[in-house]
Amino acid sequence: MSFAGEIRRAVMASPRMKLPEIRSVMYKAFTAGQITEAETEELDALINAKAAIPAPEKPTQRRIGSRPRSSASMERRRSWAAAGRLPPALAARFTLAEQAVLAVVAVEVSKRGRCSLTVAHLAALAGVSESTVRNALRECEALGLVSIDRRRRSPWINYPNEIQILSKEWASWLRLRTGANSHIPRLQESKNGLAQRRENIDSGHLFRPRQNQADPKEGFRQSRDG
Repeated sequence: MSFAGEIRRAVMASPRMKLPEIRSVMYKAFTAGQITEAETEELDALINAKAAIPAPEKPTQRRIGSRPRSSASMERRRSWAAAGRLPPALAARFTLAEQAVLAVVAVEVSKRGRCSLTVAHLAALAGVSESTVRNALRECEALGLVSIDRRRRSPWINYPNEIQILSKEWASWLRLRTGANSHIPRLQESKNGLAQRRENIDSGHLFRPRQNQADPKEGFRQSRDG
């Protein structure tokens, strides 16, 4: 292949930012007599045509990972992490966001014996992303701190995992923990449960039987008979 053919191939294969460098090489080759004047004009026109092509637009990047931090999510995250639901030696192994996730798990285990909240629910309560929840639980399971029962219903649908605390140090900390650090951030209650509780309260208030109240007509009847 001639030198002009090599330059032509370089022009077609190189990005736009390399065109000035190729043009410089082309003129040096013309000065040295390696390419003819006609070839130089042809290559110069090819370089100008390549430079006139607009640069392709960058594809829109899809956001992967956690959503942007908000003040509310950061407040929930710090509140859970500061609740002291992990022993200091164990808390030091995890980030602030992971501590918030494990604090939610600890409260659920203390109340119900196990945590059956979904990954999305844990993430919403702790103010973190779902990937952070998975990382925290995966690390906990690897360290032998918890057991995770993955309840598979079908190849595409799973029941919520059940998480239990295996660490004796962590379990003892939760049983003995009292004092100023015993504050529990409030868990969100479902609308159905809240509505049912209000309905029970209202019905008990409206239909509570009256006691120790005599019928006035009965007293009047007894006075007449007497």
